[in-house]
Amino acid sequence: MKFSEADAGSGYLIEGYGPDWIGLSGRRYTRSLILTPTQIIDHWGPATAADLTREHLTAIADLKPRVVLIGTGAQPALLDPALYLSLIERGIGVEVMTTGAACRTYNILMAEGREVVAGLILEANG
Repeated sequence: MKFSEADAGSGYLIEGYGPDWIGLSGRRYTRSLILTPTQIIDHWGPATAADLTREHLTAIADLKPRVVLIGTGAQPALLDPALYLSLIERGIGVEVMTTGAACRTYNILMAEGREVVAGLILEANG
């Protein structure tokens, strides 16, 4: 999917995405990443939602967001709430959804000026 009306003047906006890629600033990323309005942290780590660990979420929490979006890949996934309890205890909102939904939601929240961080899992084809 391509976003045709994205305005990156306030930070990084997702320009498009597919099952195994995300487009940012004219570049196509094909590995899981962390995205903030001011940073792209490539090669985040988890290849699938099942691979997600507390350490992966600590890397997100250290960025001090108000809202965290976890994109679980092409399919919805239920995560054990104990996995992200430390974020909730810090007063950080956490939403878990497919990566496509997380991309769309990230763009909306970023455009609103929210302190959002997205952890986006990209599953390799094949």
